[in-house]
Parts: sequence; structure tokens; C-alpha cells
Amino acid sequence: MKATIVRLLCTWATVAAFLLSGEAVLGQLGQPLPSILIFGWLLGIIIWAAFGVVHEADILAARLGEPFGTLILTLSIVIIEVALISAVMLGAKGAPTLGRDTMFAVLMIVLNGVVGIGLLVGGLRHFAQSYNLNGASSYLAIIIPLTVIPLVLPNFTTSTGLGTLTSMQAISFSVFTLALYGVFLVLQTGRHRSFFQQPTGDQAPVVRTAARQELNVERHLDHHDPGGRTRVRVVLLLANILPIVILAKSLATVLDFGIVQLGAPVALGGILIAMVVFTPECIAALRAINANQLQRAINLCLGAAASTLGLTVPAVLAIGLFTGQEVVLGLSNANMVVLAMTLLLSSITFTGTRTTMLEGAVHLSVFFVFLVLVFSP
Repeated sequence: MKATIVRLLCTWATVAAFLLSGEAVLGQLGQPLPSILIFGWLLGIIIWAAFGVVHEADILAARLGEPFGTLILTLSIVIIEVALISAVMLGAKGAPTLGRDTMFAVLMIVLNGVVGIGLLVGGLRHFAQSYNLNGASSYLAIIIPLTVIPLVLPNFTTSTGLGTLTSMQAISFSVFTLALYGVFLVLQTGRHRSFFQQPTGDQAPVVRTAARQELNVERHLDHHDPGGRTRVRVVLLLANILPIVILAKSLATVLDFGIVQLGAPVALGGILIAMVVFTPECIAALRAINANQLQRAINLCLGAAASTLGLTVPAVLAIGLFTGQEVVLGLSNANMVVLAMTLLLSSITFTGTRTTMLEGAVHLSVFFVFLVLVFSP
């Protein structure tokens, strides 16, 4: 509890500093050393708060069980992402591709980067890991339309310019996206809740010895619950999330300044936002895989992809409609190929009941292709 208090004091002190004198602090960005110090300060505080989010989410997950535990973390992180993108779009009024770049970066990070590293580490440590096929299939069933409709279809509509939508299309697609994601949440937390829980019996993970199985169980259950009411843990979770939301805009300002000064690709801004915002979820997913809880990792990774699309697309389109800004959602031709390859590989990876290191290596290779295309389109 002492570590939690120290973390909250430091993060909220930083929030107070930037709220009171943020303009003066960010006004020093033209100087190399202050720029590096400001960037390191903000990034360090945000990542420290992210660890607090993971800690509180783990406690809630242990108390509430799946899929509620991972759903709380996923929705918390996506709310941060939506708030950050909205703040940048409303402030800059000149970031038509920010929503697209961030959503695509999230998909690549969680579906290829985290899944790739996780399956490699999990395969090396546990040989083959099992998961609930019904849950993975349900995630993919909703991810495919939620991905293709906003990120691919706008490139083939003819009513407006390439990659954009008309007002009618934007409203219709937003309503459809929210409705579909809402139905998924109702089923996930209701009659199909068992689809998203760790498999048992014949689907249990393959382990080499009984001792290793006991070790895995102990590792999963070793998370210390400090006690107290669940509502207190929820308040602490929010207290760790809010500083990230407030400070993320200042960090985005620093990142944008650095991208302009270095002449880096514009898409790098969306990637960096996605990496900062989804740090807690990535940490939680890799920890779950290390503890041989692949189902929890799948709930986090595939759940992040689904919730990002289900909530970010309507938010970005709504901002575009209310402010009159142009919103470009359609991906480039090269990125559409990478996206198609990612969806196909994910469908293949999660059509069995166990995963191996080979699948992790394949996903990781696609992630490296994505990074190369960012700097060399």
C-alpha cells in the first residue's frame, strides 16, 4: 500500500505541475537538454502509473474472475486512448489521420507484437499452451468486420475522396459499430461468459511434469491481494488512469515536436500514442502468458483490438462531424495488405486449441514488416 501511495503522490504532483505551469515547461522544447528531460519525466511518470493500472486490474481480475477482470482493464485503456485522440484532434484541428494511425498501430502491436512475443515466450517456457477456442473465435468474428469496414471500405467508396466517408456513412457506421460491440459485450458478460474463461479438463494446458503444473498454478495464485473493499480498488484504478489521460496530451505535444524536428513519418505519432497508452495491457498480457494463463492474455489482446475499434471509430467520426474536420480512415495499399495478412494469420493461429512458438515467430515477423513500412513506405 505504501508503494501505491508514493506512486499516486508522484503522478498527481506531476499533473498539478503541468496544469499550473505546463505552458512554461513546454515552452522550453526548443532547447535539446530540457526537451530530453521533459520527455523522460513525462514518459517515466506515465509508465509508472501504467504499472499501477496493471496492479489494480490484476487484483480486480482475481476477485471478479474472467472475463470481467480483463474487461475492466481493456475498457479503461481504450477510454484513455479515445480521450487522448479526442484531445489532440480538438486541439490541433489538423490531424485527419491520427485516429486511423493509432487504431492501426494498436492492431499491429497487440495482434502481432504482443501476441508474437507472448507465444514465443509461452512456447519456450510451457511448450504448448491451451485456450478456449470459442472465445478466440468470438473475438475474431467481431474484429474482422470492425476492422474492414472503417479501415478498408472507405478506400472503395465513391461518394467522397479516398479514405473518407460521407456524413450519412459516418453516422451509419458509427451506430453499427457501437451496436455490434454492445451486443458482443452483453454476450461476453452474460450467456457466453464461459467462452472467455480458461479451459479445463481435456483442454487443459500440456505440461511436462506435475511439478511444473503446480508451479504454474502457484505463480498464477501468488498475486498478493491487499484486501479492502472492491470499490476502493476501483477508485485506485481510476486514480492511476486519470494522470495518464491528463499527461498524455502534454506527452503528445513533446512527441509531435520531436517528430517534426527529426523529420520522422507522421504515422509515428499514432504509433507512439498507442505504445504509451497500451503499455499496461501489454504488460498484463505478457505476465499472464508467463504464468501459463493464455486465455487471459487472449482476452486482453483480442479484447483490446475489438474495444479499440468499437469505441474509437465512433468517437473519431463524431469529432469530425461536429467540428467539420476531415477524417481519413482508409489505410494505404501496403497497410491494407499487412492488415489482411494479420487477420488471416490470427484466424489460423486461433483455430486450434493450442499455440506454439512457430505461430509467435510468424506474428512477430509481420510486426517487423509493419515497422519497416512506417519508415520506408
